[in-house]
Amino acid sequence: QVQLVESGGGLVQAGGSLRLSCVVSGRTFSVYPMGWFRQAPGKEREFVANISGSGGMTYYADSVKGRFTMSRDNAKNTAYLQMNNLKPEDTAVYYCARSSTYQRSTSPRSYAYWGQGTQVTVSS
Repeated sequence: QVQLVESGGGLVQAGGSLRLSCVVSGRTFSVYPMGWFRQAPGKEREFVANISGSGGMTYYADSVKGRFTMSRDNAKNTAYLQMNNLKPEDTAVYYCARSSTYQRSTSPRSYAYWGQGTQVTVSS
């Protein structure tokens, strides 16, 4: 059974930084792309970033491009999301997810396994 556990969320002032981590159980971590999504109250879950299995390719939503960086350490079965220059509109529950295929995707439907989420709150 694949399990994902996020950590690193919290309360930060606008302009600040946070680093989210996502530890994934299982032996096939390096095979599958990973993604980060977020969901604000009253809104649908939205794509934030994804990364290939090797970590060599990444893709970002326009809203976070240049501010967020996704990475992974396959030796530690861990994916990361470094968030800099945070804005109040970044406030949401952030979820990591493991793809169900070998292709990166921006659609939540392409991800088979999800973490429980970690709250990020950015004050103005």
